[in-house]
Amino acid sequence: MWPVDPDEFVANHIAPDGADHGDAWYFVFMRGELVCKTVQGAPEPITADDFRWFDAEARSKHFLGHHGSLPCYAISAKGVVPEGYALMPLRGLLGRTSQSLFYLAGRATQIIEWHNTNQFCGRCSASMEPHKQDRAMTCPSCRLISYPRLSPSIIVLVTKGEEMLLARNANWPAKMYSTLAGFVEPGESIEQTVHREVFEEVGLKVQNLKYFGSQSWPFPNSLMLGFHAEYAGGDIVCQPEEIADAQWFTKDSMPQTPPKTAISGWLIEEFLRAG
Repeated sequence: MWPVDPDEFVANHIAPDGADHGDAWYFVFMRGELVCKTVQGAPEPITADDFRWFDAEARSKHFLGHHGSLPCYAISAKGVVPEGYALMPLRGLLGRTSQSLFYLAGRATQIIEWHNTNQFCGRCSASMEPHKQDRAMTCPSCRLISYPRLSPSIIVLVTKGEEMLLARNANWPAKMYSTLAGFVEPGESIEQTVHREVFEEVGLKVQNLKYFGSQSWPFPNSLMLGFHAEYAGGDIVCQPEEIADAQWFTKDSMPQTPPKTAISGWLIEEFLRAG
C-alpha cells in the first residue's frame, strides 16, 4: 500500500557543507510550473549543473534533504527555460514519473508557496525572517512563528456490495470520475468529516468506516486521509455546482479514474482486488 520506500528520501532543512554540487537535484519552479528534462520519456528534475546554463535568477532556494545520495533543493526562479527543457504543471507528473519524484516535487512546491506567502507577519505585518533552527519563518517584532501549513482532508470510497460510488467534479473532464473528498472543518473529527462530506456531496449516509492510508497531496497543501465506507442509506443527490454526476459502478462498468499514483486510485484498486 505504501508508495515510497522511506529510505529513499531523508528530509532535512539544513544543507551540509558541499551539498550543492553539480549533481544535486534542483526542483525549479517558474510561474508555478516545474522545469523538467525528459529522460527516456519520463520527466525528471534538472541538476545544479543544468541550472547554471539557464538565463534565470533564483528568487528563493530551500534545501529539502537527500534522495539516496543526491541532495535536493526547491527553487523559485524567474527567467527563460532553454531549448531541451520544458515547464510542466505538477499534475502533469502524475503517472509519468516515479511516485518518489512526484512526492519530492510536491514537497518542493509546498515549501516554495509557504515561503512566498509568509514574507510578512500575519499578526503585526513586520517583515519575517528565517528561523535559525526550524523550517519556519519568524517575526522579529512580535515573535510569531509560521511553519509550513498542512490542511487535513478526507477521501473516501463508498461501496454497496460489488458496487462503488464514483463522482465527477464539476470542473473535471466529462469522462473522469473519482472518490469523494473534502477538507476537515474546525472542531471536527476525521470520522465526522467523512460522514458530513459524503452527505453534503451526494446525499448518502455511510457506515463501517475503515481507515486505509494517507497521502501528501500538494493541491495545494493537503494531507489526504483515505477511507473505505459502506452505504447505509439515501438516494444520490449531487451537490449543486460541486458534483456534476455521481453513479454506482462495478468492475465491469468502470469509467476513467485517477492513476495509481493518487490515493483515490489506491482506494479503487484495493476494492477491485479484494472483490
